[in-house]
Amino acid sequence: MTLKNVRLVALVLYGLAFVWSFQANGLPVARLAVLGWVGGAFLVGNIGKPFAKQRQMVVDLVFYACMWLSYDYSRGIADTFGFPLQVEAPRNIDRALFLGTDPNTWMQERFLEASVRWYDVLGSLVYFTHFFVPVATSVYLWIRFRDEWLRYIRRFATVLFAGVLTYVVLPTAPPWMAASEKFPYRIMEPLSRPTGRGWSELGLETVNSVLLKGQQWANPTAAIPSLHAAFALFVVVFFWTRMPNGWWRGVSLLFPLAMALTLVYFGEHYVTDIVAGWLYVGASFWFWGRWESRRAAKVLTPPPRDPGVA
Repeated sequence: MTLKNVRLVALVLYGLAFVWSFQANGLPVARLAVLGWVGGAFLVGNIGKPFAKQRQMVVDLVFYACMWLSYDYSRGIADTFGFPLQVEAPRNIDRALFLGTDPNTWMQERFLEASVRWYDVLGSLVYFTHFFVPVATSVYLWIRFRDEWLRYIRRFATVLFAGVLTYVVLPTAPPWMAASEKFPYRIMEPLSRPTGRGWSELGLETVNSVLLKGQQWANPTAAIPSLHAAFALFVVVFFWTRMPNGWWRGVSLLFPLAMALTLVYFGEHYVTDIVAGWLYVGASFWFWGRWESRRAAKVLTPPPRDPGVA
């Protein structure tokens, strides 16, 4: 068996192990667990490759781990710098955009019922892709196309840390928090937070319990921009030019749209947060696109000829 086939078999076994773990323990959201799975994928995807590739893998994995751990740490302390908490501003922007209507309240009044509906299940599935799709995409790109992985990570890290900077200077109460009786704000009618009810309907209580634990340790005022909305659009934009035709592109846009509707319906974010996340993605792709174009132009441009040389 060739090394390529050994690597392929190992990747299949890795995938089966991940599916088993998901069914038993839910999707890993704790950062060290996620990094453990990512590290395993890097190791398996590098089986049999030369020493230079192994060394490169170590450097890439260390960078990747530092990126996520520094993000988690900085996001966790973002609300401790003393900047005033924004409570009414994002809601007021939403109301201005929707002619005096609160989109979160409007959606829950019309769609949230005592029994779990099909769109609750779909919403839980879409919401949870945030913890899987961006990371899985980065792992796939690293294994198959490292140059594309570098392009992906440049843009991804920019959105990630621009978001953290905003959380520091603009801590914001999300809709569920601004409406909750547990907090002194109560600027609108109470909202439910049915993020995990779809998983319970599917019989995957482990997934729901992991999600609830994650919500307990997460910084609740890291609301604007919405990285859930940002990364749903991010993946689509990254692969936009690689899609075979306009039909695929149109269908792909349903993913960030579904994420946006889910976040509003679940009371997790205002529309303002979502639009901000999309703008951050656009700015990141614009900046790095220009940087890469200029870099490529310098490589292709021949050095000036010495006039003294015949």
